Amino acid sequence: MSERQDAEDSPGQDEAPDGATTAVTAPELAPGPAAAGERRGGPEGGEEGAVGKQEPGSGLRRPAAITLVLLGLAVLAVAAFSTPWQALTGGPPDPSRDFTAAQIAKARAFDAATSLPAYLSLALTVIVAGLLVATPFGAKVTGRLRGPWWLRVILGVLLITAITELIRWPLGVWYETILRDYGLSVQDWSGWAGDRLKSMGVQAFLLCVMLLALMALARKVRRWWIPAAAGAFALTVAASFVYPVVFEPIFNDFTPMRQGPLRTELLELARRDGVPVEDVLVADASRRTTALNAYVSGFGATRRIVVYDTLLRAPEREVALVVAHELGHAEHDDVLHGTLLGALGSALGVIALFLIFGPVRRRTGVTSITDPRATGALMGLITLGSLLLGPAQNLISRHVEARADAHALDLTRDPATFVAMQQRLALTNISDLSPDAVEYVLYASHPSAPERIALARAWAELNGVPRP
Repeated sequence: MSERQDAEDSPGQDEAPDGATTAVTAPELAPGPAAAGERRGGPEGGEEGAVGKQEPGSGLRRPAAITLVLLGLAVLAVAAFSTPWQALTGGPPDPSRDFTAAQIAKARAFDAATSLPAYLSLALTVIVAGLLVATPFGAKVTGRLRGPWWLRVILGVLLITAITELIRWPLGVWYETILRDYGLSVQDWSGWAGDRLKSMGVQAFLLCVMLLALMALARKVRRWWIPAAAGAFALTVAASFVYPVVFEPIFNDFTPMRQGPLRTELLELARRDGVPVEDVLVADASRRTTALNAYVSGFGATRRIVVYDTLLRAPEREVALVVAHELGHAEHDDVLHGTLLGALGSALGVIALFLIFGPVRRRTGVTSITDPRATGALMGLITLGSLLLGPAQNLISRHVEARADAHALDLTRDPATFVAMQQRLALTNISDLSPDAVEYVLYASHPSAPERIALARAWAELNGVPRP
């Protein structure tokens, strides 16, 4: 939610390269475990700074605990007051009203086929992260590395990321094969492997930045959690700001939408909505997938609206409705608000790390948080924290997406085309039309297509427009 807001969650497509959310997480999308403990003492033990060797006493822990509680309450308050809990909702969703029995059966079959590798990937993620946090596994893996502490941290991140990716690679192949069988993936295996390696590289780079900054502060400052929490906040905001111009081009080429009636209509739509948009960018997604999508990413000077080139095959009125949805995100600064909420959560996580690392240190056999062999434990904690926060992020995201849908309807006043667009998205992307409770909580960042269609009908009734 921090880097981008999607028009469609596109369940079932493999979007690891650009971070799109899926209703059933592909193996390559599950947050990658990172690492855990290390061996105590010995020549591999670390060149910890004098500050980093000290175990936090009650005099250090009490201010951190108080700050954790206060910041936690602040995060809850921001989430409670910034989330559109009262976004327009419709009646009970009924897939059979808008989709044939064959279409519903296909969606169920696809969901059943992809669920097993997705859940296995999630299980592997939890197991590896748990090993890294609760055993000396990570310390033993990284303990033989040599060099300055910062080099050992970088090598440790690369090594553990590679091991994790190697473990999950067969599940990724399995999932990609299913996408090909259903016609959602059109890239060759070299392109698929390249995307995975790029994604792994981006993840490793960001982890290196975080861990190097954290350990450097812990070596210099006794109450390192204070500057580290501030740094985590700043890093999250900075990453979201530069994401569209630094990371997205690694995976896709973007070109301005060519001159024509559609571009003119979309820019006029933005002008009427009061959203400053200089251009709409088109991503070359068709070299990878047949799925349809659009999203807004960045904020301020880097904010931009992107549509997949596959979406341009749809009728222009449907494309306009998708862009109107994205304008809703821009109008309400959803990316910025999501970024700030994520940044507060990152700061909260750093303080929690300060408080819980003592037991983790003892279980993993590392000397302190500045020990390069602690790289694995820190990566494991980051992974587990991300997994635990996922359901809450999805809950907020679903309400934000519903508000963007309502905005698109307010702007276009065309619920019939909205319903047609949702049908097209669901059928092309083979979306799960009736996700079970577990999938909905764990993976659904968007309302289901029947829920969004029900919303459109409720909007039409409230606004005196013929119900589609």
